[in-house]
Amino acid sequence: MRLGWSNLAKLSGLLLASVCAWYLGYLFADIIPEDSMSSAIENIQRIGEKPVLKAPPPKRQKCDHWSPCSPGSYAYRLLSGGGKEKLAKICFEDELLISEQKGNVGRGINIAIVNYKTGKVISTEFFDMWEGDFSGPMTTFIKNAPQGSLLLMVTHDDGSSRLKDGAKKAIAELGSKEIWNLKFRSSWAFIAAKGFNLPDNIQKEKINHSENSKNRYNGWPAEIQIEGCIPVNLI
Repeated sequence: MRLGWSNLAKLSGLLLASVCAWYLGYLFADIIPEDSMSSAIENIQRIGEKPVLKAPPPKRQKCDHWSPCSPGSYAYRLLSGGGKEKLAKICFEDELLISEQKGNVGRGINIAIVNYKTGKVISTEFFDMWEGDFSGPMTTFIKNAPQGSLLLMVTHDDGSSRLKDGAKKAIAELGSKEIWNLKFRSSWAFIAAKGFNLPDNIQKEKINHSENSKNRYNGWPAEIQIEGCIPVNLI
């Protein structure tokens, strides 16, 4: 009999404790806001989890270079046109000198002249080599570039059909080796200095010819680009 009363007392105590716990939980649930309760539960569930480390987004470089130019250098990037829709671009020190956005790019050969000392653009122009006679005016434009300037050139669409030898010679005198190889719809990019020499280890010229079996676009080769960094203390 004594053992039965003892068990009954324990059972009664357990029931009383359960009722009290349920009642206290009810009170806390009613008092504490639902958002706070959910947040507390989530925090408890996260205990022991490893923190997720996220790499910071890569910093954008001048002219969209993959890696930055060293201090005391100019950044440049020249992109030829691709087909009819992708127009040529010339970027220098993170400024678009020639682009569709600026409305100063066109079919033929696009040229930007930059003052090397200041890094500022002097003049931009495009010369249609499919219609009209603009080879002569382009030759004059190139020859009138002042000493101590940079000349940046890219093609869009066709840059060769009406390009005459006088213009080719003027560009070759600036150091181009591919101007004599320019063909119908070739993609071509070239950077040169007038009155001083650019370092041998920078990318100065690139060409890609139109071949039906290899063309990226219908009748046009893939666009090409050259980019690099030019020291500011060459003259």
